Amino acid sequence: MMNVLVLGSGGREHAISWKLAQSSHIQSLFIAPGNAGTAAVGTNLDVDPEDFKAVRKCVVENNIQLVVVGPEGPLVKGIVDFFKTDKNLQGVGIIGPSQVGAQLEGSKDFAKKFMQRHHIPTAKYASFTKETVEEGVAFLKTMKAPYVLKADGLAAGKGVLIIEDLKTAQDELRSMLLDQKFGAASSTVVIEEFLKGIECSVFVLTDGHSYKILPEAKDYKRIGVGDTGLNTGGMGAISPVPFCTPEFMDKIESRIIIPTIKGLKADEIEYKGFIFVGIIKVGNDPYVIEYNCRMGDPETEVVMPRIKSDLLNLLEGVVTQTLSECDLHVDDRVCSTVVTVSKGYPESYEKGKEIKGLHRADEAIVFHSGTKKSGAKIVTNGGRVLAISAYGYSINDATKKSFDAAESIEYSGKYFREDIGKDLIKMLEKI
Repeated sequence: MMNVLVLGSGGREHAISWKLAQSSHIQSLFIAPGNAGTAAVGTNLDVDPEDFKAVRKCVVENNIQLVVVGPEGPLVKGIVDFFKTDKNLQGVGIIGPSQVGAQLEGSKDFAKKFMQRHHIPTAKYASFTKETVEEGVAFLKTMKAPYVLKADGLAAGKGVLIIEDLKTAQDELRSMLLDQKFGAASSTVVIEEFLKGIECSVFVLTDGHSYKILPEAKDYKRIGVGDTGLNTGGMGAISPVPFCTPEFMDKIESRIIIPTIKGLKADEIEYKGFIFVGIIKVGNDPYVIEYNCRMGDPETEVVMPRIKSDLLNLLEGVVTQTLSECDLHVDDRVCSTVVTVSKGYPESYEKGKEIKGLHRADEAIVFHSGTKKSGAKIVTNGGRVLAISAYGYSINDATKKSFDAAESIEYSGKYFREDIGKDLIKMLEKI
């Protein structure tokens, strides 16, 4: 029996906690800081995941044996290294890469150099700093529109610009490097060739030697129907993905996943945790758009429901480097999630709106993203509020249940995209 701590407060962490709570090996489950949803599957602790000393105190006081790090922030800041070097924590298992490993997400330039070194297919690129800004301006002239500019560091999903006009791209490059448009995140900017295709998210769990490929997903980033409007953290997701055929997944495994795992070993980078690989399918070939060093959100809310195996058993396999001996069984059904957001999101939005009707979503699993308890009430506490997941034997079936549940839950200013999965349904109709 094991005491487990999940770090984070979003829908991803609720989905991970929901899955872990089903394990017969769990004694106590804690979530820090958690939300109103995680409070139903474990004990919330008022601890900031990026305050490592507070996390240590919480681990020691609650006799935690395993820590699962949900968001990228603590990983990029080196929480795994902190655990490895603290005498009070060295016996505690932690799911996540070392600080160097987390640079796969924390630095676009680091990730690009890693892919180049290990012959992993990705878009052609070059990196520039404020000292080489004019070289970057000249480099843009050698590229074809649209122009892709990426802030090197973490920019909360907002540091990528895709621009059709050369002069605008050059002006934006100067703004990112000279005016620090994205703060320190854009002190280096990666200029990348634009790849045209369809995207999906592939998730790998690794113990540093072996790996398991988890269910893949497709997420929907833009706020508006038909993928229009501003980028968000994610408005919904579908798993499995129809265009991820066995043949295409074989290409991803042989050309991307195996070279990634081998590359980490060759570079002596310690990595025990999740690798999220953003894939774009160009023709019939996969290319890496980006790596993340944790699970995606809202993709976790469709991936976790499809894992039939005991998640805690898999995570123990990561810690003890016996993952190859663990079984991974996946539900054949489709899972969809639809994210309901606050009015105004992804720009400024209000919090504290009472959420009613959660009990009505009986054909769905409601994962909380931005909620908290206020007395006896549950109120909104973020831009993305709920991720409403449902199973079905088709995308249409699953999404209908998600949409119906999203419709039945009420709070002031609620909005959700009503076209999640529609592109994939059309794709299947053409096959």
